[in-house]
Amino acid sequence: MALLEIQNLTVEFETASGMFRAVDGVSMSVDPGDVLAIVGESGSGKSVAMLAVMGLLPWTAHITADKLTFDGKDLLTMSKSEKRKIIGKDVAMIFQEPIASLNPCFTVGFQLEEVLRIHMGLGKRERRARAIELLDQVGIPNPAERLKQFPHQMSGGQCQRVMIAIAIACNPKLLIADEPTTALDVTIQKQILDLLVALQQSYGMALIMITHDMGVVAETADRVIVQYKGRKMEEADVLSLFESPQNAYTKALLAALPENATGDRLPTVSSFMTEQASKGATA
Repeated sequence: MALLEIQNLTVEFETASGMFRAVDGVSMSVDPGDVLAIVGESGSGKSVAMLAVMGLLPWTAHITADKLTFDGKDLLTMSKSEKRKIIGKDVAMIFQEPIASLNPCFTVGFQLEEVLRIHMGLGKRERRARAIELLDQVGIPNPAERLKQFPHQMSGGQCQRVMIAIAIACNPKLLIADEPTTALDVTIQKQILDLLVALQQSYGMALIMITHDMGVVAETADRVIVQYKGRKMEEADVLSLFESPQNAYTKALLAALPENATGDRLPTVSSFMTEQASKGATA
C-alpha cells in the first residue's frame, strides 16, 4: 500500500479577478522509503500541492481530489484534531526559508522541545536529552549550548539544520523538503543534501524533495515528477528522465542547464520551447 496517494488534486484560490488554479489535476504515489523529486519553475505549483497535503493552505484555497490519503487515512475527510496528530509527527515538512520559519521570539531549544512535548509526550529531561541528540545528529556543534540561542544568533545553514532536526524529531514516515538549499551557499547546500539523504536512509522514511535545481534531482532522487503551470508534465525514474526526456518542457529544463550551453548565451526554458514549436511548425 502506498504511503501517500494523490489522485487528481486541484487547488484554486479566490482572487479579485476570479478563481486562480495553482494545481491542476496532479496525481502521484509515494511508497515507504521512496525518494521523489518534484521539479519545475517557480510558480509551477510544487509547494502548493504539498502544502495542501499538510493542510497548511489559507482559507481562500479550494482543495479537491479524487483521492488524498496518507498511510491509508483520508486527509480530505479527516477532522482537524485527527490531522493535528499526524502533521508534524508522521508527516513533516522543511520549509524554504529557515530563518523566517523559526519563531524569532523563542529559543531554538524551546521550538525543538515543543514538538517533542506535543507529539511524543516526553517529560522535561527527556525532551532536553532528545533535543541535544537531534542537534548533534544534524551536525550542529555544542548542541547543549545551542539550545539556549535564538534563531538570529545562528547562521542560515545552522537554522536549516535546526529545521531538519524539528522535522525528524518524531521519526516521521514522510519528510517533505521544500527547496531546503535555496538560500544557502554551494558548500552548505552539499552538506544539507548529504544530510537529508543520510537521514532518509537511516530512518527509512519516504522523502519528497521540491526543487527547481536539476542537479539536486540527479544527486538525491529515485523518481522525478516535472510540473509546469500546475500540471504534471512527466514522471520517470532519474536515469530515464536525464537520458531520454519525453516532454518538451522537461527537455527545455535540461537544455537550460549550464553544462548544456552551446553558445555564448544560456538558453531559457521559454526560448527553447519557442524554438521547438517553430521547428515543429516548419516540419
